Amino acid sequence: MALSSALVKKVMLSYTYVAIWILLSFSVIVYNKYILDRKLYDWPFPISLTMIHMAFCSSLAYLLINVFKVVEPVSMSREFYFKSVVPIGALYSLSLWFSNSAYIYLSVSFIQMLKALMPVAVYSIGILFNKETFRSNVMANMVSITAGVAIAAYGEARFDLSGVLLQLGAVGFEATRLVLIQILLTSAGIKLNPMTSLYYVAPCCLVFLSIPWAIMEFPILRQTSSFHLDLFIFGTNSVCAFALNLAVFLLVGKTSALTMNVAGVVKDWLLIAFSWSVIKDAVTPINLFGYGIAFLGVGYYNHAKLQALKASEAATQAKPSQQADEETGKLLDEKDEEKNQSPTK
Repeated sequence: MALSSALVKKVMLSYTYVAIWILLSFSVIVYNKYILDRKLYDWPFPISLTMIHMAFCSSLAYLLINVFKVVEPVSMSREFYFKSVVPIGALYSLSLWFSNSAYIYLSVSFIQMLKALMPVAVYSIGILFNKETFRSNVMANMVSITAGVAIAAYGEARFDLSGVLLQLGAVGFEATRLVLIQILLTSAGIKLNPMTSLYYVAPCCLVFLSIPWAIMEFPILRQTSSFHLDLFIFGTNSVCAFALNLAVFLLVGKTSALTMNVAGVVKDWLLIAFSWSVIKDAVTPINLFGYGIAFLGVGYYNHAKLQALKASEAATQAKPSQQADEETGKLLDEKDEEKNQSPTK
């Protein structure tokens, strides 16, 4: 009975982490849409919004790591930081800038459908950087995901080419960032959780974004009253963004990355339903049919990744026992040789 209650508690805790992550991810996306959309809050300055998030998150991460000692910092040299972390920060800033800009032009539901292309981008860029091996069955699945998204785009009632290009650019930059993390950080034995990622990467994003901000948005903000921020709106929005990173830290740490992927699928469907029912964005049957195809492809991709991960873990666990058996065999052979070589009395 004790074991059963402990198991139930663990399952309930996992579902709680999933629910918190879905709620916060959902809130950040809808909140960003509300702020940036010209028909809602009408503050169409995506670079400024991203910089506010980065400044807030990096400041809190600094306090939690250096003052409150909640998480240990990662040891790295200045040279390593500039060669490995800074390029990742540059890509992250571009990804955030482009994805937030897309909310000005596209519906929340259609943006979630376009995000289904992420596995396609990660796999394709992984092949270019020799981190993935080309396999015809995987590529066929990638083609099916792309076809599904193309059908969804064909059925989009509010199709806007600028918004689509911005979101595709965001997907491309984010996929490149994920591949570079494997190449530049993971291969060097550096593992950053969401908290340490904010600590090291957010300041880079702030610096990189300040360049396009000074050229594109600052002159407009200076000429209008938009430069005077609503502390409640932008404060709560920044708190949600930071809390989302904490939720990712808890979800991956207490469950698994696969759980987060499954939770992401649930979140996407909830966002599509919310976009249709509350924001009154048009969602057509062709939209849903195309996204359904892409959804099945992404689901198969995640399943294949899980099976590969299980096989890898099984091989890793089997290796020490195999080595032990080999060493035991060698010892027995040596003893047999000693017996054969010893003089008979």
